[in-house]
Amino acid sequence: MKRAIALVAVPALAFALAACGDSGDKGGSKPSATPSMSMSMSAAQASHNEQDVMFAQMMIPHHRQAVEMAGLAPSRAASAQVKVLAAGIEKAQAPEIATMTGWLKDWGAPAAMTGMHHDMPGIMGEKDMTSLKGLKGAAFDKAFLRMMIEHHQGAVTMARAEGRSGQNADAKAMAASIVRTQTAEIAKMRGLLK
Repeated sequence: MKRAIALVAVPALAFALAACGDSGDKGGSKPSATPSMSMSMSAAQASHNEQDVMFAQMMIPHHRQAVEMAGLAPSRAASAQVKVLAAGIEKAQAPEIATMTGWLKDWGAPAAMTGMHHDMPGIMGEKDMTSLKGLKGAAFDKAFLRMMIEHHQGAVTMARAEGRSGQNADAKAMAASIVRTQTAEIAKMRGLLK
């Protein structure tokens, strides 16, 4: 008798759960796609820790400053190599900002840390940024390279902390990429300074 009830109850329960999953579907999408998508979203949301959140919250404003600095190069730099380097920094970091912003949204975390930007490794103060904006030619190139080396070193420090203590696979992969690419760029910038 119990076995017969179980055979009837399990399919009925499965049908009821499927119906619940479809009730919020306003776009008329295929019912079979909805449960698997919501399960993978839940798994993505669960697979992060405080280090992942802090990494994204700190790296977003850090990257924004690098993009801002790189955006000064086309109109101020004398060296074609500095201009190419700056364009590469902007091209790499702008999409990473969008990706990390998406993670924080998915994780239900605030978009970025407020009031602590000056404490981040490698972050430039307002005075530094104002000074850089006032330079042109070879003087800009030299200041840009020195500041960006320091900025990159800070990003590498934060990315290594994510690699050690983070949990989210995508965040750790981005951190590894930051360490790899920005370490190579530091070496290139040091060469340009010589």
